[in-house]
Amino acid sequence: MVAFPFTIEASDGRARTGVLATPRGDIRTPAFMPVGTAGTVKALTVDQVGETGADIILGNTYHLMLRPTAERVARLGGLHRFMRWERPILTDSGGFQVMSLSKIAKVTEEAVTFQSHIDGARHELSPERSMEIQADLLGADIVMQLDELVALPAEEDRAAEAMRRSARWGARCKAMFGARERQALFGIQQGGLSPTLRGESAERLIDIGFDGYALGGLAVGEGHEAMVEVLDFAPAMLPPERPRYLMGVGTPADLAAAVALGVDMFDCVLPTRNARNGHLFTSRGVLKIRNAPHRDSNAPVDPTCGCYTCAGFTRAYLHHLDRCGEILGSVLMTIHNLHYYQTLMRRLREAIEMGTFRNLFAALHNGWNTPDESI
Repeated sequence: MVAFPFTIEASDGRARTGVLATPRGDIRTPAFMPVGTAGTVKALTVDQVGETGADIILGNTYHLMLRPTAERVARLGGLHRFMRWERPILTDSGGFQVMSLSKIAKVTEEAVTFQSHIDGARHELSPERSMEIQADLLGADIVMQLDELVALPAEEDRAAEAMRRSARWGARCKAMFGARERQALFGIQQGGLSPTLRGESAERLIDIGFDGYALGGLAVGEGHEAMVEVLDFAPAMLPPERPRYLMGVGTPADLAAAVALGVDMFDCVLPTRNARNGHLFTSRGVLKIRNAPHRDSNAPVDPTCGCYTCAGFTRAYLHHLDRCGEILGSVLMTIHNLHYYQTLMRRLREAIEMGTFRNLFAALHNGWNTPDESI
């Protein structure tokens, strides 16, 4: 028995659209989850995040367990109440940040021990502790198993070792998590670029039995073409009746390509991080607001966009705010980028429903690849 019903409403080739029903609300797929690393999507209130069209956001276990601590969040009523977000929250396991941010990390079969990047304090994160933090203390709706990340390129023996440890940790996560009606647990497929290892990982995860399945170990150094090659075979190895989640990806082109190959859920810091650096996603590619031509432009960021920023503010004004380091610049540009991503997801869903996905896919790429000196 799975925790949350997942209904596939339409498909067009391998692309599919559906609804993942949770007690806190439906998640329309394909879905993009804005990243709320430390209990906030940077630069926006939760109301502004919701207004972009987001059904679900992502919280980060590593950052929250270090500051303010998961125990403090629990005492204050859990992560939903703490940040005043009523809709679903997915938390990552903390494994990626342990490997990428901590000063020293040591992996054993039992757990990963690491030093905080904040103060150097020593911590241990085991599969059981990850479940306690995510499910019991933070109160996430969707919980991710703890896995071992291997940056690519990697030797196949190393990728196999990490994949098999991740599967064993997945079994421990499932045992600790148990059966819950109001929370779901997702397993994470590993195996680097190898079809054989990816297949073995999928078999091990299916044998354990999860509520959803993520494609892990991608966007970690392999490059776009290699990632797409993996996505050509890896999603089909996972149960078609459950949601498939590609972790940490990516650009609008990445998302469209992955949807075409059967992926249902995404998260990435790109739209928010790029906004704070003046890189804005548009139907014609990436607009760099810091470029000098924008200082005299009365045009909106994207004339085809209906977001709050494009409806009321010019490129010249955003250029001015960015040059002055004004906080409002980050706010307005983040609103635009997240609105762009959510609009892209909506358009992909609608095209799948109407059987016109291929046409939209081609039109999107034509727009992104059309030279436009004004941006």
